[in-house]
Formats: sequence, C-alpha cells, structure tokens
Amino acid sequence: MIYVFATLIIRPGTLDHLREPARICREATLREDGCIAYDLHADIANPDRLVFVEKWETREALSAHAKSAHVTAWREASAPHLIERKIEIVHAEKVENH
Repeated sequence: MIYVFATLIIRPGTLDHLREPARICREATLREDGCIAYDLHADIANPDRLVFVEKWETREALSAHAKSAHVTAWREASAPHLIERKIEIVHAEKVENH
C-alpha cells in the first residue's frame, strides 16, 4: 500500500475557484482501479494550504492516476492559483519527494 500527501499552497482568496475542479477530480479518482482513499483538506489555520491525502494499492495504480484526464484537467484548473506544490509518496520502505 502507498500513501500520498500532496500539499498545495494557493494564492490567497482563490479557494472558491478550485472547489469544483477538485470535486470533479476527486469523484473520478475514487472510481479508479487501485484507489483506496482520496481526500482533500484545507488547513483550518491557513485556508490557502490544501492537502490531498491518498491511499493506493500499488505504485502502478498511482502512476496511472497521474496520467489520467481528470488529473490533467485538475492541474490545468489549479495552475493559475498555485504558488507551491510538494508531493510525498510513502512506501513501506522509502519516501519519494516530488
């Protein structure tokens, strides 16, 4: 099993622009093979900090997810609002940082 923690820092005041694209991406992702969980959280103290918490059966399932049309659409919709993105992929034996 693989966990993903994707932390996004967005431009102040742009969260409302991202709600619908994030909802669409989340719903499509939950239907993907290998997806166990896929949740998005806004930091209570800083609503411009978003965290995706994901759980995948395999690294291959996660790689397929990264190439999906709904992730491409999400990246395009979020790009104008994004300041920073940090992705940690946690395996049993290692952590990948992107």
